[in-house]
Amino acid sequence: MTSRAQEILFSIVRAYIETGEPQGSRTISRAFDSRHAAIASSPATIRNIMADLTDEGYLSQPHTSAGRIPTEKAFRAYVGSLNARPMQPGDSQRLLSELGGIHSFQGRVEHSCRLLTEISHAVGIAAAVQAGAGELEHLELIGLAERRVLVVVVTRDGHASNRIVTLSEQVSPEELVSLRNYINWNFGGWQLDAARREIQRRIAEERAAYDAILSRLSMLAQKDFLASDRVDRVHMEGASNLVGLDLHLTRERMRDLFRALEEKQRVAELLNRFLDISQGVPQGVSVQIGLGEAHPSMKELALIGVSFTLPGGLVTRVAVLGPMRMNYGRVMSAVAGIGRALETLPSA
Repeated sequence: MTSRAQEILFSIVRAYIETGEPQGSRTISRAFDSRHAAIASSPATIRNIMADLTDEGYLSQPHTSAGRIPTEKAFRAYVGSLNARPMQPGDSQRLLSELGGIHSFQGRVEHSCRLLTEISHAVGIAAAVQAGAGELEHLELIGLAERRVLVVVVTRDGHASNRIVTLSEQVSPEELVSLRNYINWNFGGWQLDAARREIQRRIAEERAAYDAILSRLSMLAQKDFLASDRVDRVHMEGASNLVGLDLHLTRERMRDLFRALEEKQRVAELLNRFLDISQGVPQGVSVQIGLGEAHPSMKELALIGVSFTLPGGLVTRVAVLGPMRMNYGRVMSAVAGIGRALETLPSA
């Protein structure tokens, strides 16, 4: 795509975001000339470029006599040209003050959700989810009657979970001590998901040096003994903002969309699927245009969010779910600012 074609495409996207109307060549010519007076283009030239962009899949034409509207491909190209600009100093200070005045991390996540909704006029989502359910601090195995074992898993952020598993054969107290020491020594500090995968790999390898331990460990692994009892905490506000948007949904499809958004686990999976996890300071905002893969009713929606990992393996995600016709620059800036504030504030 030439630089002129790209600028014309982005002018169409910006105009469509603002008006929601198909864009004609004359309108785009005026808008383009106001931004690029040195390289003014006639409506005929714009019309030819728009025809090429249509052939390339960036624009569609609802009717032969109507103007063009940008496709998902066009929105992706436009968003790819944007960066999440820093918030204005005043807005950033207000944000830090508001979130810093809340004395629980849970409260900060909930308030972030409300802020995102206010700023975007779309659906604000904030979630605290477990990356591999935390890092292993200590494992304890306690033998009980009838082949049962009490498994206590303590993670480095202080969370403890316990469950009783029933093994296929009796394991002696001495063997349980050996298993406990083996796991704590080899996997202390590991993410629980990573530890589970490595244990399964070692069992599959059947290395001679570990045969005695692995034969017992395989029984525990079959019971998913490193599973956590944590529940992802997801907060969402502003779903009613989707009502009235021209999402081309039937009443039944709109009902399906709201049902999907009511399921917290589905929303958590949506974030997990489309948002990358950045270690440390958020490296960038992720934007997903079109969510039809997650749910057919979300085909015309976009997700803008950021993920970061706190000490102890807690992943925090803040995101905005809204129509493709969003003010991407403003929302990306807000998402990045809120994510950065949540990460840099002292522990609540």
